[in-house]
Amino acid sequence: MQQRKIILGVAASDAHAVANHLIAHALRGIGFTVVNLGTCTPVEEFAEACREHPDAEAVVIGSLNGHVHEDLRDLAAAKAEGTIRCPVVVGGNLSVGSRKDPSALERLHRLGVDRIVNDPAVLPAVLDELRATRPAAEPLLAVS
Repeated sequence: MQQRKIILGVAASDAHAVANHLIAHALRGIGFTVVNLGTCTPVEEFAEACREHPDAEAVVIGSLNGHVHEDLRDLAAAKAEGTIRCPVVVGGNLSVGSRKDPSALERLHRLGVDRIVNDPAVLPAVLDELRATRPAAEPLLAVS
């Protein structure tokens, strides 16, 4: 059986690395191959990683500084162009300030985010669900 692969990174304007490394470590510990792009990753770098790893089943993007909406402004275009074909999962602190705007989550969905994760502990279950519900017309690519 082929090992499951995800692409992981932190949004373009965000240099917070600790959570990124902890998530990568946890996912590797349960058998995932993690292509970790690290911090300050623009959408184009996620798209390039998707081109290099067509068997990736998801792109997971973290943000702690709250500027993810601006950082992901090119995501919808990348998905429309087909450079990012797998689901995109976002988590972390997704807005600036202590008062959270409920419309922020809907804005992320409009940008092309498929799932929003508030607790990194549920990420493996979310990845399992995304894999189980992947349309039959979009199988994971086998790479020999």
